[in-house]
Amino acid sequence: MVDELVLLLHALLMRHRALTIENSQLMEQLRLLVCERASLLRQVRPPSCPVPFPETFNGESSRLPEFIVQTASYMLVNENRFCNDAMKVAFLISLLTGEAEEWVVPYIEMDSPILGDYRAFLDEMKQCFGWDDDEDDDDEDEEDNY
Repeated sequence: MVDELVLLLHALLMRHRALTIENSQLMEQLRLLVCERASLLRQVRPPSCPVPFPETFNGESSRLPEFIVQTASYMLVNENRFCNDAMKVAFLISLLTGEAEEWVVPYIEMDSPILGDYRAFLDEMKQCFGWDDDEDDDDEDEEDNY
């Protein structure tokens, strides 16, 4: 009986050794697959946005042109996120603070049609916060390209 136990123990030790080797090989394969996956994900993921996220707008007239250029540029390079006028207007509204935020509240409360018309919304902002008509003519081409 002791001989049988010794043989059984020997068989178990041999099986343990084989499983340990197999486990090490599988772990190495797993490590290689994880590295390959990370490499593939880097190739598939879109590059980071070349245009920085726009700054907020508080109603300061002198900053309106800069705000419009920043937001239009950001939406242009992220056009898949801003597929219609309502999305564009909602994005602009999300960046309004202070006086500008107070200005937009009545439009939201009455569910104004302007909220679905990007060009009309910009025109209203320009009218409210001041925009030199000469500048408007120069910048209109840029906005129309968007």
